[in-house]
Amino acid sequence: MNVSDAVAARQSIRAFKPDVPSAAVVREILEAAARAPSGGNLQPWRVYALAGEPLAQLKAQVAANPMGEPMEYDVYPPDLWEPLRTRRFKNGEELYASVGIPREDKPARLRQFARNGELFGAPVGLFFCLDRKVGPPQWSDVGMYMQTVMLLATERGLDTCAQEYWARYPRSVAQAVGLPADHMVFSGMALGWRDEAAPINTFRSTRDPFEVWGELKGFE
Repeated sequence: MNVSDAVAARQSIRAFKPDVPSAAVVREILEAAARAPSGGNLQPWRVYALAGEPLAQLKAQVAANPMGEPMEYDVYPPDLWEPLRTRRFKNGEELYASVGIPREDKPARLRQFARNGELFGAPVGLFFCLDRKVGPPQWSDVGMYMQTVMLLATERGLDTCAQEYWARYPRSVAQAVGLPADHMVFSGMALGWRDEAAPINTFRSTRDPFEVWGELKGFE
């Protein structure tokens, strides 16, 4: 699979099979992704992979605390503006529609949202952390590392779903992975094989055309 094919094939999967990838495959992906670029080669990411009983314990802890914990950063800016607000609204509407949940059915929406805490049934949870003292450039480095992980997983026939949802549980994740006190949780990621029969996995988010967000200047 070439890079273009992996980019086109990757999607956020929200229903997984229980089969667990081997530790060797997971490590291979995480190690290979370390070729991702970072400013000054700081390599600011710190990554933890959980499966089996450690992951089950984390999921149980999250399920027992549906209100979450004090967050260390806002996943979205307050009072989103256009066109960001419309993009987020449209994405949510289409996602819930894929599983037949109408907008007015708030309990069903909350139940689906809570599936984040189960990693959508994924057998592996990846957690991406970084030193509290670094700044936005290093956060972007971690994002590039995560994207590389997702593309490498796609190349190997695996599926992922990046989840900043886990910023809602910084204490629980830190305890589960043994995170040093000077580091913080940035994001999680579900990893495994998709359940092809799950309707929610037919959903693919849309993208605005190039003309909305891009320009070419100075070309012949």
